[in-house]
Amino acid sequence: MEDLTGRRLVVVTGASSGIGLATAVALARRGDQVVLVGRDPARLQAAGDRVRDASGELPELFRADFAVLDDVRRLAEKLRAAYDRVDVLINNAGAIVLRPATTVDGFELTIQANHLAPFLLSNLLRDRIGRLLVTASGAHRSGALDPDDLNAALRRYRPLSAYGTSKQANILFAAEAARRWPAVPAHSFHPGIVRTQFGNDSRLVALGMRVMPFRSPEGGAETLIWLANSDPARLVDGGYYYNRRPRRPLRKASDPGLAARLWSASAKAVGLTE
Repeated sequence: MEDLTGRRLVVVTGASSGIGLATAVALARRGDQVVLVGRDPARLQAAGDRVRDASGELPELFRADFAVLDDVRRLAEKLRAAYDRVDVLINNAGAIVLRPATTVDGFELTIQANHLAPFLLSNLLRDRIGRLLVTASGAHRSGALDPDDLNAALRRYRPLSAYGTSKQANILFAAEAARRWPAVPAHSFHPGIVRTQFGNDSRLVALGMRVMPFRSPEGGAETLIWLANSDPARLVDGGYYYNRRPRRPLRKASDPGLAARLWSASAKAVGLTE
């Protein structure tokens, strides 16, 4: 299933730790040129050092806060100026937000950081992308997406529901990208329950992450790395994967009509024409 020929340019968002960093290390060891995108400069530099230690090559580092859409636009401009082609764009950045918050752009923070920002970045790099991968989650089961009201979560905020809604959007986005961009293979995946820095501002969540038998970041990254290295012709384009196998998400995350509505609403929200 693996295509191990050729050095690729791979951009990984949310690469400062967790699944993103584990993926960057693995692909750099393969011989790919990896580009790390993260929010915190110190953590991003430390991640770059990890990749260098593993591969012998220091990756390029780009800072961007996905809670600020202008940061995403500047990131896209910098990537376009630096690279003629992005062979693989891995939209992995994401967060669980424990309290209701509105971004400077006027959106509920979870839906912006986890969906609108990667949607915008992908569209701004559209003509450069060779393959699109999106970190989704089985948490899409708790989602309640309404494309006509992307801020619905703010009215009665529940962290897991807001997170699930953003993961539902991730799956729909990958499927609709595959439909609209037939030359760009697109896939989403569920990494399992992974021990990461999610929820570290909550003592209870942080404790659970330490004591529960969750997957390591390397374990969570396995399907993502497999997707990045697999022959797209052998995969279900637009498909959702778990443990290296295609899985059918719940109906609310596999509705083509809802995916099309979400795309239109997202484009309008971030100021793009379809």
